[in-house]
Amino acid sequence: MGGLFWRSALRGLRRGPRAPDPSLLVRPSSGGPSWTRERTLVAVKPDGVQRRLVGDVIQRFERRGFTLVGMKMLQAPESVLAEHYQDLRRKPFYPALIRYMSSGPMVAMVWEGYNVVRASRAMIGHTDSAEAAPGTIRGDFSVHISRNVIHASDSVEGAQREIQLWFQSSELVSWADGGQHSSIHSA
Repeated sequence: MGGLFWRSALRGLRRGPRAPDPSLLVRPSSGGPSWTRERTLVAVKPDGVQRRLVGDVIQRFERRGFTLVGMKMLQAPESVLAEHYQDLRRKPFYPALIRYMSSGPMVAMVWEGYNVVRASRAMIGHTDSAEAAPGTIRGDFSVHISRNVIHASDSVEGAQREIQLWFQSSELVSWADGGQHSSIHSA
């Protein structure tokens, strides 16, 4: 009997990660915890775009069960980068960071889901690729701290600020629970 359990478990592992069955998710109306849907900014940096990692990043977030509500590829203007990285302005690496982030196209995305800010930070891993755990995006793809593939907001408040910086509200889509398009927010 124990052998049957392990064979079944191994079969599930071989199939790889899957998004949870929506019917298994606790919804606030079902008497479970009162979770709020958060949004976060995730950006594939120029090195990730150049190395064609955008699809891998999207796949990981979709498999985790998060909903993509906005996405665009752009050459980031230095003025937007300066505002985005305002907290790092006095760091010695700041000029190189701005040059790097404006050196090529990036892909900015807004993901939505329960606890998406904290979960996305765990998914991307430590900023320094040498310390990023295997299985995280940076642990699997980053080659150096200055070329670490991806950015994700570090707090709900930071996410709100960054989303407003990178996206107009008309560029974000709202989805109904069943995955059907319901409306587009307007400014």
